[in-house]
Amino acid sequence: MKEVQFIDWGLIDYKEAWDKQETIFNETVRIKTENRDNLNGTQIPTNDYLIFCEHPHVYTLGKSGKPEHLLLDEQGLEDKHATYYKINRGGDITYHGPGQIVGYPILDLDHFFTDIHKYLRFLEEAIILTLKEYGVTAGRSEGQTGVWLDADNPWTARKICAMGVRCSRWVTMHGFAFNVNADLNYFGNIVPCGIADKAVTSLNKELGRDVDINEVKEVLKSKLSELFEMTLS
Repeated sequence: MKEVQFIDWGLIDYKEAWDKQETIFNETVRIKTENRDNLNGTQIPTNDYLIFCEHPHVYTLGKSGKPEHLLLDEQGLEDKHATYYKINRGGDITYHGPGQIVGYPILDLDHFFTDIHKYLRFLEEAIILTLKEYGVTAGRSEGQTGVWLDADNPWTARKICAMGVRCSRWVTMHGFAFNVNADLNYFGNIVPCGIADKAVTSLNKELGRDVDINEVKEVLKSKLSELFEMTLS
């Protein structure tokens, strides 16, 4: 079992969290680069982290995203008390806000497996298994990253978890946004993940009641621990 440090940053400004992620990520990449250049000397171990948080209302655009998928101008963002960032993860535009579990695994995949597709599928599976604990059946949509309900039905398909990651030297950052008690009205201001013809949902909407987000976090941590064969400390 790999030991991974778990941190919950609580409600934190997106840019502050991004900067903190970058610091951890860059340090891990630096250590790996020095180890590669010092094969006959001392090898410094790298650490792994699983970070949970929530963000104030914010829209983020990934490297492959289209700016026009944000349907608000600067005044509109101000009116919605929201911010907007172009960032260095994959994927298109998405929304983060209170009531989401945003997960940032900063993992050295050399400790697990060097397969980014398998990594994404494990993240998806952890969300799917967590939803199953609440009686919600979820799955994947072919060719689209994330977790969906009724993915095969074009009339009722809806996304409950968006994903976008960055990986360099097999070190990951960014991650997933799992809608638990999310205000879905904010998704009306974007073309979510660049997909115009499918809806977005949240666990509380599916259950018809708000959910204890800390309880959901514990379930999700357990599923991630099992899948990645890791111990959270």
